[in-house]
Amino acid sequence: MERQDTFFDESFLRRLERLAILSRQVKRGQQQGERRSPKRGQSVEFADFRPYTVGDDFRQIDWNAYARLEKFFIKLFIEEEDLLVHILLDTSSSMNWGDPNKFWYALRAAAALGFVVLAGLDRLTVTALGSGSGQAASDPGLYFPPHRGKQQAMSLFSFLQTLTTNGRTDLAPRLRAYAARITQPGPLLLFSDLLDVGWADGLQALAARGFEVTNLHILAPDEANPNLDGDLKLRDCETSTELEITADDDLLYRYRQGLLAWQEELHRFCGMRSMHYVPLETSLPFEELLFNLLQRQGVLK
Repeated sequence: MERQDTFFDESFLRRLERLAILSRQVKRGQQQGERRSPKRGQSVEFADFRPYTVGDDFRQIDWNAYARLEKFFIKLFIEEEDLLVHILLDTSSSMNWGDPNKFWYALRAAAALGFVVLAGLDRLTVTALGSGSGQAASDPGLYFPPHRGKQQAMSLFSFLQTLTTNGRTDLAPRLRAYAARITQPGPLLLFSDLLDVGWADGLQALAARGFEVTNLHILAPDEANPNLDGDLKLRDCETSTELEITADDDLLYRYRQGLLAWQEELHRFCGMRSMHYVPLETSLPFEELLFNLLQRQGVLK
């Protein structure tokens, strides 16, 4: 998998700052489904600055910043009862496949949505679901502890750049363990190809614990619409199991119908549990994902 040095340029990050994660959780002074507004007062914690705009409270101007820069900046504060947004990344070997690569797509999507959370002054935590035979199912894997504020974006990007894929990730026990140990459920974004027979049990555990789950189901174009022909030997990249097939029009048709049935099952399963289900192909441009699809799905606004 070929990676770049950075996820996004500055202009793209500025566009991301205009987005917000939607949540059913209602905080003080906030309507349901509304982006949490920064609070001002003595009982809150300093978080960040932003340029002054007409209508802002002059009492919140940072005069020290004005003396240095000759521009008005507003101090932003947040309440301690802010949202904790959870990102879970599937790091199994099956994610390191496809063109565009599924894992690189997942990392960039996690970076973008994580930045949206940080810029919105909510807390963000990221967990790479552990993989490999040497780890117990209860092992949380690599962990990015709660951070807040867009000044933490570089730490997030650096953490994501360190992640790699390896072995199998048994989703059910790992998602159950995550649901059991987290004391503050909130919006949860799961990035996975869901190529695991235990996906339903794992998702059910998250729903039962009160997480607001968004499943970003990531597939490569060749998985959604394979272009195969003739006698072939397929090898499972996680188990090394081999399967001999004869790829013809009938087999490919039955494969596509099976994939559609699986996606419909996932859609029904998630809908019955108030989860978002977002099927994705890695050929989908990022602008379309962030500024169109996820807004239509009610994940962002």
